[in-house]
Formats: sequence, structure tokens, C-alpha cells
Amino acid sequence: MNGKFKVAGVQMDIRLGDISANVDRLIDFLNETAMEGAQLTVFPECSTTGYCFDSLAEAQEYAEPLEGPSISRLSVACRKLKTMAIVGFLEQVDGRVFNSLALVGSGGVLGTYRKIHLPHLGVDRFTTPGNRPFEVIETNLGCIGMNICYDSSFPEASRILALQGADLIALPTNWPPTSGLTADVIPQARALENHVYFMSVNRVGVERGFQFIGKSKICDPRGAVLASADHREEQILYGVINPELARQKHLVNIPGEHEVHRFRDRRPDAYGEIIG
Repeated sequence: MNGKFKVAGVQMDIRLGDISANVDRLIDFLNETAMEGAQLTVFPECSTTGYCFDSLAEAQEYAEPLEGPSISRLSVACRKLKTMAIVGFLEQVDGRVFNSLALVGSGGVLGTYRKIHLPHLGVDRFTTPGNRPFEVIETNLGCIGMNICYDSSFPEASRILALQGADLIALPTNWPPTSGLTADVIPQARALENHVYFMSVNRVGVERGFQFIGKSKICDPRGAVLASADHREEQILYGVINPELARQKHLVNIPGEHEVHRFRDRRPDAYGEIIG
């Protein structure tokens, strides 16, 4: 690992069902962020397809296997630009559809995540809950964890990734207006309570009557906002990630008088009620 690295979050509009045009735009943004020195670019949830599908049958028309054309095109772009990207897509597996992310680098797909917590909203009404455990992906930049949108409302999802050694947790989202307070509060809380970097990357625009609210953020391990976006406009956020800072869980405010350790101070023996 090479110390600090620059990240970008792309808050963008997405065309429902127009995969070719969406991937074209993803690659255009990727060219821009790579030129600005970003070594990892994070895009919104369902960024290749859009979100507001009305049935499983409709979603299946636009879902692709991981080896499909969308992720393949993005892999080629990452290889050409020598960069990484996290991209949201609908994953087709044996007739099922998952709301998924792919972490793509110059060598191809480095890891994936399938959304575990599904709200009764948009395509998530028809997707299959993620069937794989939370997993941190070790890269040459640092250790990266991935959640999607509603996952952030369950603190266990980020905590597991933090305990596995995540330096950065990326949260691609499609937050509608009713999630305004979530966008305002949750990214800082998840960063602070786990002492990790946390990126929430939302979309903007309207799909079938749903207005998406932006408010993307990059937060540091103390919960401070390093960069934030407007609630309606497309925007690219940039921030610098220092993995060494995220790994310093022992926080010394006044030596010998005010010290906390984000992991050692936990009391799992008292948490039994949250299991099951």
C-alpha cells in the first residue's frame, strides 16, 4: 500500500434503462476524475441502469451478469486509466436479480457486494437480498468496504466492515426526499463511531416521479465532512484518504485523562439482544 490516496465521488443523474448511455457517462466521468488524480472513483447505486423499475420482469431486461458488457467496458476504462471504480449495477444470476456493486481496477473486478437490506422501494421490491457476507477488499491503495443505501441504516453493516479492517467504507445510494435526514446525519455517524473514512455517493434527477436528493459526502474518521455536494446538481467530490489515520483506533484527547479506543471499549458480551 502506498500511503494516502485521492478519491472521487460522482453525484450524477442516470437514465432509467439506458445502459449504453449511462456507461458512456460513467467512463466520461472516470476520465475526468483520473485526470484530476483520483485513484478510486465511486458512482451511485444502480448507476448503469437506474432504479425505479416496476416489476421483476422489467428489471430482468436490464440486469447483467458480472461478466456482462457494462462491467467489462468499465474494466477496460480502468485498465487504460490505471485507476479503480465502484459501480452500481443490477446483477443477473440464475434468474434472480441482485442490487450489486463491483469494485473494478486495472486488472478487472477486484470484488463485489450484493445489497443485504432491501427497502420496499423501486427495484428493491423485486431484487433478492444479498447472499454473501460483508467483506473488506484489500487493494494496493487500502482496505475498502462496500454497503448500499439502506444498509447504512443498520449500524452493524458498517461495524462488521470496520472490524474486518476497512479504511474506507463506500456507500453508493439512491436517496429520495424522505431520506433527507439520513443523508444529513448517517455518513458522519458511521465514520465517527467506527473511526473510518466514509463516502456516501447519491444521485440526482427524477425517475417515474421520484426526485433524488444528492447530498453526497466524504467524511473523515472523526466524522468531519471533507467534501459535500448540492442537493440537486451533478457534482464531483474529491477527498484524500489516509489509511494510517483510519487504523489509529486509540484516540488520545488528553493523555492519561481522556482517551478512548473505538474497538477495545466495545462490550460484545452485553449486545446479545441485537442478534437474532
